[in-house]
Amino acid sequence: MRLTILGGGGFRVPLVHGALLGDHAEGRVTHVTLYDEDSGRLTAMARVLADQAVGVPDAPIVVATTDLDEALRGADFVFSAIRVGGLDGRAADERIALAEGVLGQETVGAGGIAYGLRTVPVVREIARRIARIAPEAWVINFTNPAGVVTEAMAEELGHRVIGICDSPVGLGRRIARLLGARPEEAWIDYVGLNHLGWVRGLRIGGRDELPRLLADDTALESFEEGRLFGAAWLRSLGAIPNEYLHYYYFNRDTVRAYQEVEQTRGAFLRDQQRGFYAEAARPGRPAGAALAAWDRTRAEREATYMAENREAAGVGDRDESDLESGGYEKVALALMRAIARDERATLILNVRNGSTLSVLDAEAVIEVPCLVDANGAHPVGVAPLPLHAVGLVTSVKAVEREVLAAAASGSRANAVKAFALHPLVDSVGVARRLLDGYAAEHPGLAYLR
Repeated sequence: MRLTILGGGGFRVPLVHGALLGDHAEGRVTHVTLYDEDSGRLTAMARVLADQAVGVPDAPIVVATTDLDEALRGADFVFSAIRVGGLDGRAADERIALAEGVLGQETVGAGGIAYGLRTVPVVREIARRIARIAPEAWVINFTNPAGVVTEAMAEELGHRVIGICDSPVGLGRRIARLLGARPEEAWIDYVGLNHLGWVRGLRIGGRDELPRLLADDTALESFEEGRLFGAAWLRSLGAIPNEYLHYYYFNRDTVRAYQEVEQTRGAFLRDQQRGFYAEAARPGRPAGAALAAWDRTRAEREATYMAENREAAGVGDRDESDLESGGYEKVALALMRAIARDERATLILNVRNGSTLSVLDAEAVIEVPCLVDANGAHPVGVAPLPLHAVGLVTSVKAVEREVLAAAASGSRANAVKAFALHPLVDSVGVARRLLDGYAAEHPGLAYLR
């Protein structure tokens, strides 16, 4: 089976490769093609993967290319993890937004809109190329902002594109373990959009155990989301929100914390990864050095994740138990297995709504539990959202639709509307200044007029 990774020079590629190295079953991935526009990053990443594969006799064959059509030819699965504008773009998104007193995070608020506006035209073209060159391939999207990008690609690829995210999976695992259950034996009632969802129940042996957790202050404040939101607020909601909802529920506190730091998250990652790629690509390095450099860089990256939010909440550093993500690479591997081998699985995924959430239309991409088989991912029916969640979900989906419309038409009016309608911007004047600032910074927004 052949896998193509778009953004093959990206920092998290070794996670996917590591998951593949542990899969020895018949029908596993035997060939991996790394595609990236940056040949230097490809060289560095190829060295890391070669170090990872030492001692694994049936490791997939890895090739690298800067030719997209060559990368797609013969692919059974395409994993999309590109970053349009790079980390320089992310750092600019944060800086420009914070100067206006609003959030610039890469998937939430003004930063997410700017990122979406420059990414959607690119992924639409990629989707067209996939449809032409590898029409039987399944696309697994991890490119952010994952919800709107998956919806854009679905315009060309339909149900053959499925979005993944590690946040809801990691949250479900933490809750299950707190309740004394094995995560794989728990049913997680999760619903929302990408980076905007809630765990509303967690069933173990047919019984919803979430109320037991919500009644226990000590247990609630023993994991990251509990400390971020606080026991009282979680009980008020009757649910455990995805960590990204901290940007909504504690917006002013978070913006202030971001404004006070010496360096934004995007700027930190930009500088950190420059050092890593320079070290990993340096000729003459001993065997294993590239992988060791990646391991060190990743450990620092994970430890500092959402540091500003923790500062705003006054909860200090991450615990060791919080450092384990949901493992998007494991979700990707489980998804590929379920489709390629008809190994049925239940996964939280980003898929077209159909009739799952009545407040959204059929084409809207949502994030819910899905049953996966050889025919793809099928969303499971969920209970209606409470009104407070309906408000957020429909508002943010309206923003995503304006991003899609702006990217299709080149309309500045649609782009301004996307910023202005977002609940974390809520000002037409600020929206116009944001767009002017982003357009001046990013050549990729030159199409807006």
